Amino acid sequence: MTDHPDVAPVTELAAALLDEARRAPAHRAAKTLVSNQVQRATLIALTEGAELAEHNAPPAATLHVLSGQVRLHTQDESWELAEGHLAPVPPRRHGVLARTDAVVLLTVAMCE
Repeated sequence: MTDHPDVAPVTELAAALLDEARRAPAHRAAKTLVSNQVQRATLIALTEGAELAEHNAPPAATLHVLSGQVRLHTQDESWELAEGHLAPVPPRRHGVLARTDAVVLLTVAMCE
């Protein structure tokens, strides 16, 4: 175990965020773990049925499912992702729907 301020206890944070999402009106909660000029990593917890509505894509990003199941979708395509799956975020408008209670790690490249 490390006490370094840049090291995030992801498993612990994921459990706490999922608890927070269960109490939140929007049924989701998020915490940015890394944010600098070149990248951002955000932990997102969603309860079953919660959705991140369609939004514009960053230049490059990945979605890593840490627990549960989600559906990543665009207007024309969708991907069913389960625990342990890592997928590139499509470079167009997209959304995410939680098929079960889920926690994902969204990693975004900040350069264009």
